[in-house]
Amino acid sequence: MFVCTGNICRSPMADVVFRWFIDQSGLGDRVVSASSGTGDWHVGEPADGRTLEALERRGYDGRGHRARRFTLTDFDRSDLIVALDRSHERVLSNWARTTADTDKLGLLMSFDAQAGGDLDVPDPYYGDAGMFDEVLAMIESASRALFRQLEPAIRTTS
Repeated sequence: MFVCTGNICRSPMADVVFRWFIDQSGLGDRVVSASSGTGDWHVGEPADGRTLEALERRGYDGRGHRARRFTLTDFDRSDLIVALDRSHERVLSNWARTTADTDKLGLLMSFDAQAGGDLDVPDPYYGDAGMFDEVLAMIESASRALFRQLEPAIRTTS
């Protein structure tokens, strides 16, 4: 589960990109992924048009996305909950009911050794198309690293 603020920019990008890596590896039937937001402002809406355009420019299709809010049930349904920045991680930590819930939390950029010390994916919502492209590039790099870390375990799962 990828989580950002409104579930129309960063987390849909992360889900679409991660799903692409999964599908390209032939593991699509073994992994379920989704995205959600900490807020409910955009529930039911498609991804931001600039998100869709950035994805399309890189060969991805995000048109099937509809925004949803993270719920406590998502802790139960998810093995890994990936926050796009530390503010999302804090909100999710506050919502966690148990240490098992908290143990499922991680920051997307923490999986990318190339990210250096910056663990937050910036919110492109108030930016231009170039900002969306920059954010997508960060998400691609981190999603690739996340996939590489998870792939051996996914392949050995029966």
